[in-house]
Amino acid sequence: MQSPADFSQSSSDLPLTDHAQMRMGQRGISERCVAMVLRYGRTVHARGAAYRVIGHKEVARCAELGIDVSEADGVHVLVAPDGSVVTAYRNHELRKIRPSKRRHRVYH
Repeated sequence: MQSPADFSQSSSDLPLTDHAQMRMGQRGISERCVAMVLRYGRTVHARGAAYRVIGHKEVARCAELGIDVSEADGVHVLVAPDGSVVTAYRNHELRKIRPSKRRHRVYH
């Protein structure tokens, strides 16, 4: 089975914001885990940003290919439109990611 350490993307190449680095440290999420999510995770677009997510389906799909990403199961990475990582957290509930509600704005 291929090790996640065999990534071509070095963890030092990740465009992390200061907020993302702080939250990853608080939540015990490594840069290697974030790199796995960015490479193998599915993308969900909501609220003007892209959420990269590894769930049970991605773990099973990668296992069929001989890649072990079980360490990143349930990790969500919020990516800004410029490509920088805004934050990362663990959550197995994908339904919590919802598109923004469209509000009609009144301009005077």
